[in-house]
Order: sequence, then structure tokens, then C-alpha cells
Amino acid sequence: MPEGPELALAGRYINEACGGLVFCGGAERSAVGRGPEVPFRSEAYRLGAAARGKELRLRLEPLGPGRPQALVFRFGMSGGFRLRPAAAPPRHAHLRFLTRESPPRALCFVDARRFGSWRLGDAWQPGRGPCVLTEYRAFRENVLKNLDDKAFDKPICEALLNQKYFNGIGNYLRAEILYRLKIPPFEKARTVLEALKHQEQARRKKNSSLTLSKKLKLKRDNPDLLELCHTVPMEVVAAEKNLLDPDHADNHTAFKNWLQCYGVPGMSSLRDHNGRTIWFQGEPGPMAPRGQTSRKKRAGPKADPDAPTAEVTTRASKRRSRRAENPATLAVKKEEEEEEEAVPEPPRKGRARARRAAAAAPASSEPEAPVKVTRRRASAHKGAGEAARP
Repeated sequence: MPEGPELALAGRYINEACGGLVFCGGAERSAVGRGPEVPFRSEAYRLGAAARGKELRLRLEPLGPGRPQALVFRFGMSGGFRLRPAAAPPRHAHLRFLTRESPPRALCFVDARRFGSWRLGDAWQPGRGPCVLTEYRAFRENVLKNLDDKAFDKPICEALLNQKYFNGIGNYLRAEILYRLKIPPFEKARTVLEALKHQEQARRKKNSSLTLSKKLKLKRDNPDLLELCHTVPMEVVAAEKNLLDPDHADNHTAFKNWLQCYGVPGMSSLRDHNGRTIWFQGEPGPMAPRGQTSRKKRAGPKADPDAPTAEVTTRASKRRSRRAENPATLAVKKEEEEEEEAVPEPPRKGRARARRAAAAAPASSEPEAPVKVTRRRASAHKGAGEAARP
């Protein structure tokens, strides 16, 4: 799932790939795109992008008369941007901006799973805190001054996904950050962060006589949780330069090699109270969900992404595939499962036929022997036939 670094890289990709291009016309929206029509048209305009946490703002600037238009995107689980020939757009392109070249190209918002969306205007989503990448000082202050918030009553692994305080942190980043500091994922968030606050105050007193270069070295060698919320995503941005070209063959390999904990063989995993899997090493912590057993990922051969996969043609698998493509059904998956559990299994045809026959028969004062509609009917007919022989 795209997190803060991926949004930052997407913004850089747009600015570098489209910085010298002129676009024209309006935005072309697919029939299933999860966003409104864009009320913008221009004979010539340029595109620019900026990312903040888990959002990306795209700005359309006319080169002549007309008002600019801004859109704010959320990538969901699989969103991203691609610049492609307009005649051969990528699959699942839900919004396209055409260049004024001949032949034209198109900057496309691509989202295979359709959880991504966009909205009109340049305002970031209300309730999101400062970005861990680009607004580190404000981010740090926002966390430390609000430690009495009930959000910090939760385990630290769950608090790290709260975008009010950790805008840009997602599932793989929280695992990597906690692993580096050897913090149990289910330790109470307030306990972890209050200790950090006290350590910071003690460090300031102790290091007051040190030179600036020595202070920076100490800080670099002994980072705290909030510092890693900034530096670990920055590592991804630096290591994932290949993502400037999203089709670069080595980008996934580079990312997998960078990971130290998330999905790595030998690491343990549990589902948090929201159903999200957290990877860790060692003890989970005192607030771990009850009734779960920590599972370790075994080392195994890596799957070849180019290898052909077997086609699944069962009716059930096709039905699951269609449901997976529809975000609306995923949103009510839990309710559907509860309803399925409550609905009894429909009766078999033979039993239903027997009940209809019993209901249609006249009432009798004497009880009748129960009629069994089973496979033994064939043997009963055979027996009757033998009895009729002379």
C-alpha cells in the first residue's frame, strides 16, 4: 500500500516527467473512477504536484486565460501515476490528462483496486497532522503536546497508523521503525512516548556543553521513535530512486532488500485490534490481542513475478474475484459474513418435495409411517418386483 514515501516519489515523478510538457483539453475520467468530474478545460496548461503525508495535490495551471484547478488524491492500496502514449493507456487508468504533442501522451491516475480517489480543491484532508517527511518539527511537536489524547491509550503499533499524529506512516513503516528500536509493538503508546519526552529533556541538560557537531552525531547515533518516523521514510525516498520511473525492473527488488522486518523470514506477526498484520521480533508486549498465537514467517523460494500462474476457473473463485474488484462489497464484507452465518442452509430438493407432498395429503386420525425419500427407494422397487414373481 502506498505510504508517505510513495506519495512523495509520485509527486517527484510528476514534476520531473511532466515539468517540460504542455497539456491541453480537460481531464478524462473513467466510468468507474472514485472521484468527481473535473470542471477544467484549457488550450494550454502545465501540471505540478506536491505531496503531504498520504495525500498528493495536483495543480493544473493555464498558460493563458482561465483559473487554475487543484485536485487532491489519495492512493488507496494501489494508486499511482503513469505517463504513457495516449493511444495505449495503461489498464485501470481512471483519470487522464493529455499533452499537446503529436502524437499525444497522457498522464494517468492508475488504480487497479479502485480504493484510491480524488476531490476538487487544494485543501488537505481535515484532521491529518503534519507530514512526517516534510514537516518534521511540526509533526514532533504535535505528538508530544497531545500525549493526553485517548489515541495514545492504544498500543504503539496502532497509534502509529493514526494519521492525525503520524501522517504518512503505514503498515510497513511502523514495523521497520519499531524493529530498529526493539520496541514491542503492543506496548502502550503513551508509555513509549512519555519516556521519550523525559529522555529528550535529560539529553538536553546533559549535552548543553557539547558542540553542535557532537550533538548532531549523538542524535544520529541514538535516534528516538519520532526521529525514526522521519528518517526511515526518508531512507525509502533515497533508496527508491528507481520509482521515478514506476516501470523500472529493479524497483521492487530494491525495496525488498531494504526491508529488515516487514514480511521478512524469521519475523513474527500478529493481527492488531484493527485486523492489520504487524511484523516484529521478540515479545509482542502487554497489550497484544488475546487468543492469537504469534506466527513466524518461514524462509522459502521467492516467487518469480514473471512466471505464469495457473488459471482458476471455478465458479466460487470467479465470484470472489468479482467481489474483490468492487470496493463497495469490500466495505460491507463483515456484515455479509454475519448475514451468511445467520441464514440456514437451504433444504435439498428431495426433502422439500417430501414436505410439499405431506402438506397436500389429507389428514388422517392414524399416524402414518414416515416416508423416507432416500436412495433406498431403488432397492424398495426391486424388492416389490421380486415379491410379484410366481
